[in-house]
Amino acid sequence: MTITEEQKRILINKETEIAFTGKYLYNKERGGYLCALCGNKLFSSKTKYDSGSGWPSFYKAEKNKIKEEKEKGFLGRTEIMCSKCGSHLGHIFKDGPKPTGLRYCVNSVALNFKRKK
Repeated sequence: MTITEEQKRILINKETEIAFTGKYLYNKERGGYLCALCGNKLFSSKTKYDSGSGWPSFYKAEKNKIKEEKEKGFLGRTEIMCSKCGSHLGHIFKDGPKPTGLRYCVNSVALNFKRKK
């Protein structure tokens, strides 16, 4: 699979896309969000919400599709990765809506969207 330089920068080098620039930030269509690298289904559009953060946000991930790892350093963030291929997706925070209280903050470039028919 061929990936763009921006995808390489984010998925492999664990960088972040610029806030409010991602192609899925304002997407309201029904369907599923897949890992851009391996196609693993990560999120449902039913769990997407507008967090105001500048990145697509979800309050729940598909079961067993996301790995979490606490980052070292003063920020104390928790990185989220695809459980299948290990690519960097974004971060998870504990300031999301009910029922989970979680915010999966994801780079659009790390995702592909499959519209529900």
